[in-house]
Amino acid sequence: MKVLHVGAEIFPLIKTGGLADVLGALPQELRHAGADVRLLLPGMPAIADAMLHGKRVCDIGALFGAARVRLMRGQMPYSHVPAYVIDAPYLYRRDGGPYQSSDGREWPDNLQRFALLGWVAAHLASGELDPAWQPAIVHAHDWHAGMACPYMSQHPAVPAASVFTVHNLAYQGLFAQADFPLLGLPQRFMSAQGLEFHGQLSFMKAGLTFTQRITTVSPTYAQEIARAEFGFGLDGVIRARGSDVLGILNGVDRTIWDPALDTALAARYDADALQGKALCKADLQRTFGLEPNPDAPLFAAVSRLDQQKGLDLMLAALPTLLEQGAQFVLQGTGDPALQAAFRQAAAQRPSQVSVYIGYEEAQAHRVVAGADVIVVPSRFEPCGLTQLYGLRYGTLPLVRRTGGLADTVVDANDLTLEDGTATGYAFDAASHYALEQAIRRAIAHYRQPEVWRKLMRRAMAQKFSWEASAARYMDLYRSLAHGASPHA
Repeated sequence: MKVLHVGAEIFPLIKTGGLADVLGALPQELRHAGADVRLLLPGMPAIADAMLHGKRVCDIGALFGAARVRLMRGQMPYSHVPAYVIDAPYLYRRDGGPYQSSDGREWPDNLQRFALLGWVAAHLASGELDPAWQPAIVHAHDWHAGMACPYMSQHPAVPAASVFTVHNLAYQGLFAQADFPLLGLPQRFMSAQGLEFHGQLSFMKAGLTFTQRITTVSPTYAQEIARAEFGFGLDGVIRARGSDVLGILNGVDRTIWDPALDTALAARYDADALQGKALCKADLQRTFGLEPNPDAPLFAAVSRLDQQKGLDLMLAALPTLLEQGAQFVLQGTGDPALQAAFRQAAAQRPSQVSVYIGYEEAQAHRVVAGADVIVVPSRFEPCGLTQLYGLRYGTLPLVRRTGGLADTVVDANDLTLEDGTATGYAFDAASHYALEQAIRRAIAHYRQPEVWRKLMRRAMAQKFSWEASAARYMDLYRSLAHGASPHA
């Protein structure tokens, strides 16, 4: 089965969140499952310059404001998946991030930049751009690729079916309604049944409305986004799609996240030989300037600092954690006020709190391995990968029970401790009080070494693999390929 995955990020070249990890891992696992998978990516410098064995597929010409658009084909480093890369220097070859300039402002031509991504996906699906390879399924990821779905739906020569995955409904790709003519679509698409969204046009809504199937990155999140609390104004669209929406849990790339093989760590370890984890903890305390105390429970967070991630709750709960003799390490970046507040906390209690503002992949591995507890107090979380990394590394997750966090962490209470299913800690209310209670329970168990070791080993035994996720996607692709004709 031929499957085209369309996205704007791919690990390790461009990463702003979990989407990059998915595009880096899932297509490779699908190939192992027997699919003929290719990627379609925008030719941003980090992607275009890294492409191996690049060859021109075709010259497309002038499109979406770019005088020259060319389609290249090659291979991404660290991947066996062939990749199409859109070579459009005017739209993609610029400094800054994939969606914003270096000063944090959205690129003013993002509509054209990501409309082009969707347009090329649709025309690859039609067989026009590469007659030697035509996908049966186009799998578009998040709002950046959402326009693939309406472009496919109005193209008369596209037999392929589409799948649209919501990685985070909060980011919707909203643009001025006056810019609709730039998309080159019939006017009927600019309606409440199309792209129109409260006086704007939405690329997220484009994907949700014109695809055959919608997936989210966890089963619980698929249910949550049908409610107003989590739907960001699109819950009605989700509800209207009914059984077309399903949740498939993300996995962990074990070639990258494995404490027995991880070269970033001070020492390697596994569930049967945990001595190396103590060395990782000592290394983390030393690196972050904390008191070198092996008996102090060490909590950590690796996260964006924003409202979604709930790090303000962690900040409010920090005094309780420190009163219990615990330590806290943070690696992250985001809200300047939160950054300043955590820095102030570190300045006041330098032996117990240390903060690194920024993101370094290797250091993230060392933080996860060296901590005893990884904290993910999100207000909403489509899937979350940090808690999965924590489980893999025997670093017990402490999470708010929402989205993928609810699907992956079993709270350690009397019942689950007795039956051996506990893998971490979970709380319900989005309040610092609820978080504090979970922190107290975790510290109490940490001070019972035999209980803690059992929890660690149980956590490390969890199997959240991409193999299982790929099997679910293959079932979905087959059902579409053998089902009703697409875009009916």
